[in-house]
Amino acid sequence: MSSTIPSTQALMDITARPDIIFTKGKGSWLEDHTGKRYLDVIQGWAVNCLGHNPHEIITALEKQSHLLINPSPAFYNEPSLALANRLVNASVFDRVFFANSGAEANEGAIKLARKWGQKYRQGAYKIITMDHGFHGRTLATMSASGKEGWDKKFPPQVDGFPKAILNDIASVQALIDDKTVAIMLEPVQGEAGVIPATVEFMQALQTLCQTHGILLIVDEVQTGYGRCGELFAYQYYGISPDIMTLGKGIGGGVPLSALLAKESVAVFDHGDQGGTYNGNPLMTAVGVAVFDTLMQEGFMATVRQRAEQLSIGLMALSKHHGLQGERGIGLLRALCLDGNYGNDLVLAAREAIPEGLLLNAPRPNLLRFMPALNITAEEIELLLSRLDTLITTIRT
Repeated sequence: MSSTIPSTQALMDITARPDIIFTKGKGSWLEDHTGKRYLDVIQGWAVNCLGHNPHEIITALEKQSHLLINPSPAFYNEPSLALANRLVNASVFDRVFFANSGAEANEGAIKLARKWGQKYRQGAYKIITMDHGFHGRTLATMSASGKEGWDKKFPPQVDGFPKAILNDIASVQALIDDKTVAIMLEPVQGEAGVIPATVEFMQALQTLCQTHGILLIVDEVQTGYGRCGELFAYQYYGISPDIMTLGKGIGGGVPLSALLAKESVAVFDHGDQGGTYNGNPLMTAVGVAVFDTLMQEGFMATVRQRAEQLSIGLMALSKHHGLQGERGIGLLRALCLDGNYGNDLVLAAREAIPEGLLLNAPRPNLLRFMPALNITAEEIELLLSRLDTLITTIRT
């Protein structure tokens, strides 16, 4: 295979990319333009829940592409109905709107909550979100996010997103007023460094919402679809939200997301929400294939086994090297380092010979792991072994 890299100048420069071009992948492995292989425990930031190029997705795409690709969202199509019914039957929600990205689903959730506030709370529009939270890169979802420095990008921000502190119920209570319509949060703050909400906090949030007559919105773009060991993370917490958003894993690698709501909250009027590609049969057929795979007997039990294996292994590494422990839920985990050398580990892992390892450091003092849900026990052991060597090398 040629090692020549085609010109990258035609692409807008929006992030620092290494000088490698990935050409193919299978399961937990990627291969670049030189033929070098990489063990991938990022998986598109928790997108490829079944790994790279799973046969279930290939089969669904091939079959549906011969039938119907996009009749327009102005009409029903079979795959979107099939997926919507699966999601409703597997959750506490009654209605589904399909979109193309997590940010788009979250934007829809914000609009839906504000519409509900217009109808039932005298125009209430404020949505309490969490400091260090992340909800997307549209103007509204950036404003809803609590990512450091984002309040100074693209001003003015969209108004109406006061920030509370995760796991501090008093900080939420203090922000509620007659203009508050909802509370919105990630069950696990991924970009902030894999910081889980506690069960007590999530249950207290639901009680607080019920007491004040406001909505509870869970952003499960990263935590949903088996990532936390249950189909949806809210199930882990034993709560019943009013609105949920899904993305990333729902499409297993194709552009697909969803906004789900209970019947009493599904108040959009015709024309309030839409989109050219929303719910198109090609993407939702993939969504059906992914859902059915996750629902196969024993699949989620295996996810929990691999999560326990990864957690135990990371903690053992932490103790061996004198690090700061590990945290997370399911197969969304972080290794907390004892210094700001996370990016050094990412670079060294990627450049390792003969095979690379793809890591992610959302903060300089930790690594985040988002492997395929069907990663094997042997691949996790390989990951842990290579991490051991890398940490030893970087710290000496």
